[in-house]
Amino acid sequence: MARGLESRRTDPSRRLTRRSVNGCGEGATPRDGEAAPGAAVGNRPRATGAGRFGRASDEVLAALDLGTNNCRLLVARPDGVGFRVIDAFSRIVRLGQGLGRSGQLADDAIERTLDALTVCAAKMRRRQVTRFRAVATQACRSAGNGAAFLDRVAAETGLALQVITAEEEAALALAGCRPLLDPAVPGALVFDIGGGSTEIAWQWTGPEGGRAVAAVSMPIGVVTLAEHYGGDRFTAADYEGMVEEVAVRLLAFEARHGIADAVAGGVVQMIGTSGTVTTLAGVRLDLPRYNRDRVDGLYLDVPDTLGIGRRLAGMDFEGRAAHPCIGRDRADLVVAGCAILEAICRVWPVPRLRVADRGVREGILFGLLAQQG
Repeated sequence: MARGLESRRTDPSRRLTRRSVNGCGEGATPRDGEAAPGAAVGNRPRATGAGRFGRASDEVLAALDLGTNNCRLLVARPDGVGFRVIDAFSRIVRLGQGLGRSGQLADDAIERTLDALTVCAAKMRRRQVTRFRAVATQACRSAGNGAAFLDRVAAETGLALQVITAEEEAALALAGCRPLLDPAVPGALVFDIGGGSTEIAWQWTGPEGGRAVAAVSMPIGVVTLAEHYGGDRFTAADYEGMVEEVAVRLLAFEARHGIADAVAGGVVQMIGTSGTVTTLAGVRLDLPRYNRDRVDGLYLDVPDTLGIGRRLAGMDFEGRAAHPCIGRDRADLVVAGCAILEAICRVWPVPRLRVADRGVREGILFGLLAQQG
């Protein structure tokens, strides 16, 4: 058995940087926050992908999203038709590091991710979560040792993660962002730029209120693109190559749905849910540190935002890392995200887009609420 799938040591010295949480579906997601595991991690109860940690008498819901680059958790209480977030966690784990070359999850990536999932399980137990859903996306979908990794996660943390399809991932992101949609605009294009893939969801609401939804996933994300093109300084030709590589992959989806015609008619709204757009929003606002309350729901002028992306591409790694809303953990990935964003906006040239610091986890929570009957 590979070393990465053997038992690991637990580091008890984790800390969480907390930010205020507020509103229905608007829980803070601390940037790379870390928390003390708390109770001992041994002898955990086994749990299903929609399982329980606490008593059912007082509902506490949790949604966990394990992506190629990030591990994210939201814990919430039902509140009317929505929910109130009571705890949150986010950490960059880079589970998909080197996956494109090797086809396998790397040992050190497995260890980082297990540490983060241990924190998530401990927080869920402390909050006495009664119902939760935990999902895994592109890295676990494509890795040859993905199933063995998930078996180890279940054995060591009590979390049984469900590997969801790319189509469901896009649908959950759309559901999570739905509160930000303008009901007066019939077309909605929601994109989620991930670490290992990018999901696009297209929704059209007819005059009678009927709703048609389609989704597509590209096996290109910030990690895969950055590993291919490098993560330091980018020439204009390299950047344009990234944009074109992504744009070509979007043309078949455009041909099937004719979204560009609706964009030209001014009846499409675009929402971006990803670290790329939230980071660009922070840079655009020149924030001294990331502030979710300033970013979530913000409208960005597309030409201005794409210009920021190209300026970031012209900087070196250290120049990007110096910005407080980028930092060293994102400095090698943000340019790839900007190129993916530019490709999306080239195929569907909307004048502005709305930033969503929400997505799959909120979609999961809305789904759990709907199951309450």
